[in-house]
Amino acid sequence: MDKDRFQKQLDFIVEIDRLKTVLRQSAIIDQSKRENSAEHSWHIAIMGTILYEYCDTDKVDLARAVKMALIHDIVEVYAGDTFAFDIEGYKDKQKREKEAADKIFGMLPENQGTELRELWEEFEAMETYDAKFAAAMDRLQPFILNYYTEGHTWKLGNVNSAMVYKRIGVLREACPDLWNNIDEMIKDSIEKGYLKE
Repeated sequence: MDKDRFQKQLDFIVEIDRLKTVLRQSAIIDQSKRENSAEHSWHIAIMGTILYEYCDTDKVDLARAVKMALIHDIVEVYAGDTFAFDIEGYKDKQKREKEAADKIFGMLPENQGTELRELWEEFEAMETYDAKFAAAMDRLQPFILNYYTEGHTWKLGNVNSAMVYKRIGVLREACPDLWNNIDEMIKDSIEKGYLKE
């Protein structure tokens, strides 16, 4: 065993435990607390596994997409979470996250750090089928939390339906078989007063 390699891996594992302390705006469904970024990443990885059948399974490598889901927010250990509808926060989000990626992925042995960094960059670019599918799950998960908490975060953030449609739009391409059901849920959210039109 290469003890130096193992120590780098162990240091990374210990460091990413901090992701459990990064709070997001979304409340969990029972509304007892705000979700943290580690819970979010776990949830979208499971969602991808369950909802995979609604995407073009010939084009999406589920294992790669799940790996992206699990690492896509690791940079938040240093960069923090930026609320999806925070226009001001998005102004320097890319810079903060790139610097965080340099630091966090740089902790690992070079081959592993490079692999995870490339997966993170692929997720961010949303150009491949795997990345689009992982991003669709990333956008769908807070939508589901909002739907089942009667618009908790939408109301706090003064979010309207146009903003939700724009944010979740990647789902239409990544999982067309799922889109109609989600569109009905958006319309139902408007009708029930969870989401402004």
